[in-house]
Amino acid sequence: MILRKKSIWLICLIVIMAFLVSACGGGQKQQTDNSGGQEVQFPTKPVTLIVPYGAGGGTDVTARLLAEPLGKYLGQPVVVINVTGGGGWNGWGQLAQSDKDGYTIGYVNIPNVFAGYLDPAMNRSETIDSFTMIMNHVTDPGLYAVRPDSPFKTMQDLIDYAKENPGKVSITAHGSGGDEYLGIKQLEQFAGTEFTMIHNDSTAESIAQVLGGHVDVLGANVSEVTSLVENGEIVVLGLAYDERSKFLPDVPTLKEQGIDAVHFAARGLAVPAGTPDEIVEILANALEQAVNDSEHIQKCDELGLSLISMKGQEYTDFIKFWEAKVKDLMGW
Repeated sequence: MILRKKSIWLICLIVIMAFLVSACGGGQKQQTDNSGGQEVQFPTKPVTLIVPYGAGGGTDVTARLLAEPLGKYLGQPVVVINVTGGGGWNGWGQLAQSDKDGYTIGYVNIPNVFAGYLDPAMNRSETIDSFTMIMNHVTDPGLYAVRPDSPFKTMQDLIDYAKENPGKVSITAHGSGGDEYLGIKQLEQFAGTEFTMIHNDSTAESIAQVLGGHVDVLGANVSEVTSLVENGEIVVLGLAYDERSKFLPDVPTLKEQGIDAVHFAARGLAVPAGTPDEIVEILANALEQAVNDSEHIQKCDELGLSLISMKGQEYTDFIKFWEAKVKDLMGW
């Protein structure tokens, strides 16, 4: 009789343990659907990550660094695809029109995205509100650099000469409304003068022009020049950001030099507007884990990529501030 009672007790214990394991789940992402109270099973298949620029560029490199850890925390592969053209808007348009099921996410670049719809000439129906912005991933501060033999040894040298010789100083940029362009417009406002912008299709082309002595100043981002600085090929006059970069700790910001101008390339993740909140939350949680993954952080450090994460209201406020700033700078 005692043995039988022990057997019954053991069976009950096994059943209880099995129930607890089942309740905890087996690692699949689940989220309660607030509208119906049912569990949302997501994702159950691979997720597509749209990069709105070509392979090998800054956004593409950033995306491929993130795809592996993001897939690990989502429990499904993340497949990167490049959708080029239209200043990024071919990719952003495809993202905005994708199914609102969380299986298509994409990078949205601030401030570059604004030019495609703030400019009345574009007559575009999509705006930043066509997306649900999840979180910022990387912010690459802007800078101004010259050859070591340049007559400009400081930003003040550059400003003083430009004031006396409007239009004589040339600076590289990458399209109207891009981050370098907006930075130069701020410099012009501050100095009360004009610079000659030399627009190129890539930073590699801009670097070649400056190193070759064809353009005076390189407008670029930190991750694009760290190796050049280490090799002594260029000298950075100032960082166009609110604080110094850990990758160029000896370079003062423009603000430290009394110059009010900021430019950067901020790369964040988004889904089409209208994607269910519970799916957005699953993606946000996985993204946060992926961005803070130790191996991911190490790889970003090796490439000089600054992980500056923002989400929620902070990210929304950041986007709206720069949307208004760009509209004012461009006169749209």
